[in-house]
Amino acid sequence: MASKTGGARNLHMQVVEDLGESIVGGLFQPGDPLPGEAQLAGQMAISRTVLREALKVLAAKGLIETRQKTGMRVRDPRYWNHLDAHVLSWRCASMPTDDFVEKLVEMREIVEPAAVMAAARRRDQAQLEAIGEALEAMEDAQTLDDWAAADLRFHEAVLMATNNELLSSLFSVIETALGTFFVMSARTAKNFKYSLPHHRAVYEAIRRRRPNEAAAAMHTMIADSRANMRKTRRR
Repeated sequence: MASKTGGARNLHMQVVEDLGESIVGGLFQPGDPLPGEAQLAGQMAISRTVLREALKVLAAKGLIETRQKTGMRVRDPRYWNHLDAHVLSWRCASMPTDDFVEKLVEMREIVEPAAVMAAARRRDQAQLEAIGEALEAMEDAQTLDDWAAADLRFHEAVLMATNNELLSSLFSVIETALGTFFVMSARTAKNFKYSLPHHRAVYEAIRRRRPNEAAAAMHTMIADSRANMRKTRRR
C-alpha cells in the first residue's frame, strides 16, 4: 500500500514538473489554452485524477487558471509565484535570459548587503565557524561543481548568522536561483575562484563585527560578478 501511495505521489509530481517546465519554458504562451482534461490525460498516459491534482498545484503557483466555457489557460507571468522553489527551478532550467540574470543580481543587491550587516552584528561563534568552513571549502574546491556547492553554503551560512528566521528562511526560497547564478558566474570566468578575495573580505568583516565593511565587501562581490557576466555576454 505504501509503495502504491509513493508511486502515485511520484507520478503526480512528475506531471507537475512536466507541465510546469512546458509553461515556464515557453512551450505554452500566456493566454494559450491547455488541451482538455481527457486529451491531456491521454497524451501523458495518466489518469484524469492525477492530472487534476497536478493542475491544482500549478494553479496554486499562479501558472494557470480555469474559466467557465474557455477552460484552462496559461496566466501572464506577472501572476506567477516567482519565488516558489519549483517555478524558480523551471525558470533556471530554461536557460536564463539576460533580463532574468539582471533580476537575480538586483535581488542579491537588495538582500545580501543588509544580511551581512546583520550577520556582523549578531553572529555567534558557531555561526562564524560555519561561514569559515564554507570559505575553506571554496578555497579547497578542485571543480566548478565543488566550488558552486561551497559558495552556496557560504551564503546560506551568512543568512543563518543574521539570527533572523525570516531572512534565514528566505534561503530555502532563493536557493535554486542563487545556485544557478553562482554556477553561471563561475563558468564565465577564466578562473572560477575569481571571487574568492571578496568572500574572504566578507568573512573578515563579519569576524571583526564591522557591518559597514561587510556590506561594502558584498556590494563589491556582486558588482564584480555582474561585470564579469556582462563582459562574457558581449563577446
